[in-house]
Amino acid sequence: MKVLNLQCAGQQHSFEGWFASEDDFRNQVARGLLECPLCGAKDVLKLPSAPRLNLGAVREREVAPDGVVPPAPLPATSDMFAPAGAGHQATLLKALRELVARTEDVGEHFAQEARRIHYGEAEHRNIRGRASAREAMELLEEGIEVMPLPAAVKDTLQ
Repeated sequence: MKVLNLQCAGQQHSFEGWFASEDDFRNQVARGLLECPLCGAKDVLKLPSAPRLNLGAVREREVAPDGVVPPAPLPATSDMFAPAGAGHQATLLKALRELVARTEDVGEHFAQEARRIHYGEAEHRNIRGRASAREAMELLEEGIEVMPLPAAVKDTLQ
């Protein structure tokens, strides 16, 4: 099994791919089967990966003449060189795509529409939009559940 560090060419999203062999990877690229899990781009590049060497059975570590046991070596895995949170980035962006697909954007009318839905004046549906911090607090005080998204996440939705 080969674990490769991959990246889409357009947005440079990093992700991991598992393949039976190097030939399997090349075959899937040639057939257009690989795509970025974040943006769906088909132009996928293979990044350099740190090798993992299986050197057989674990041997007893040597003890120095003074009786000191040296520290165990760090494991050689590609995870050590992956960007922090790379897997979480993919999960977050997939969740955001799902949120966009299952909600209606009501824009600046979010607070008004949330109230209408809450009080039965409009059909129940999942909405998203923009509200000031004050409006969001007022909604919460009225018992209307809202979930603010950070500005960086909002930019990803567009």
